Amino acid sequence: MVCGPVLKKRKEIAVKRVLAALGLAISLIATAAPTTSKAEQLDNHPCFGKDGMQRIEACTELLQRRGLDQHTQALAYSTRALALSLIGQYAAAISDYDKALALLPDFAMALNNRAWAKFKFGKVASAEPDVERSLQLDGTSPHAHDTRAHVRQWQGRTQAALHDYKIAMRLGGPKMIRLYQCGLQAHGLYLGPLSGILTDQLELALRECVKQSSKCDPLPPDEECKAGIS
Repeated sequence: MVCGPVLKKRKEIAVKRVLAALGLAISLIATAAPTTSKAEQLDNHPCFGKDGMQRIEACTELLQRRGLDQHTQALAYSTRALALSLIGQYAAAISDYDKALALLPDFAMALNNRAWAKFKFGKVASAEPDVERSLQLDGTSPHAHDTRAHVRQWQGRTQAALHDYKIAMRLGGPKMIRLYQCGLQAHGLYLGPLSGILTDQLELALRECVKQSSKCDPLPPDEECKAGIS
């Protein structure tokens, strides 16, 4: 697939990031619920479904219930925060992540996603400690390495940013590589195929992007491109 030159409004989280967040959400539900039947019930709750707008309303309803354990509350707050972040409501998303992390301070996914929301909201300085803590808890997350790479790129730390982008590709595999290939193609820096294979051509394009400015985002700027490689 070739990405078109017309850029739509940027959405802040790549599809890979969203799918991973939802996958972890489902696994956490199962461990948080005291019985299998309750786990199954929560697993099917629209708060944890794929419809972003429905998640906001459904998670709000869920959080109004009495007797929810703190794991489920934290998960509902972080899931609603993710949905809010996806539509650009970063302040509200950060507030929900704050609530989730007050319940579960070592919630690595929420820490990374709060860092990403802060980064997109222009609060880069406060995003850095969040993503660093997230990586201390889970150093295998490609999305956290991607977040830190963006922070470091914004800081002008070219080599450190490139290092994290490469780790993100190694851990995220072909899908993460395709995201960068597509994003860099949209900037006119990468002219190769969306192969999902890390090549010298891709590395050179990534380096050029990071050197240009913090405004050159290697992630795809439009949903059409993301949908074609997810």
